[in-house]
Amino acid sequence: LQPCFGDGMAPFRPRYYTREEVNQHNVLTDLWVSYLGKVYDLTSLIKKHKGDVLLKPIIEAAGKDISHWFNPQTKDIRTHIDPMTGCLKYYTPYGRFLHIPPPLPRTDWENNFGCPWWKDPVYEVGVLANKTRHIRIINTLAEQEHVLQVCVEENIWGILRRYLVYNAHAASYTWKYNGVNLDMDKTLEENGIPDEDEEFYELKMDEEQYMQTIHLYFNDDLTEA
Repeated sequence: LQPCFGDGMAPFRPRYYTREEVNQHNVLTDLWVSYLGKVYDLTSLIKKHKGDVLLKPIIEAAGKDISHWFNPQTKDIRTHIDPMTGCLKYYTPYGRFLHIPPPLPRTDWENNFGCPWWKDPVYEVGVLANKTRHIRIINTLAEQEHVLQVCVEENIWGILRRYLVYNAHAASYTWKYNGVNLDMDKTLEENGIPDEDEEFYELKMDEEQYMQTIHLYFNDDLTEA
């Protein structure tokens, strides 16, 4: 994946999503899941096989992480020895789902679907964040302040993308921390903005009061912080 901004804005790494963001996509017309650290949009799969009873486990998992369905070493669905046949079979305790073969041979099962959906990269939309943090952003021109939940792995371009809902012209600003221009290709941590969530929790400090702050300066008015 090589997502980038339009209108000449700088490219950035694969898009990261929080678990809360994935969870918002939990209906038939907008169905996402995550597994093995990646995020997948299965909406088109659901639409293509509409009415198929084998979609039931997938639909029930809408918006959730289904990594427990998989063997992390093989990155394939977990397997077990079927007690009925003594053969190695896919293990689907939540019910057999699309592209999983039936437990016994059947003449009505079509196996010419090619790549099973869980191995098809066409559904991948991004990366699931390992951790999130909050950052305060102050627009010095508009005198507006917002707090964003961001993924620790994403660079400043990724955070800028999240901020676009508050300011569509965010790329027209210089982003600074403690008066120093941020490297947009680096993460918060790489820019010297430490993640202190754990310290705040252990010391029972108010995160809202001591939250790290980024200041935005409009490029026509680059007053030093």
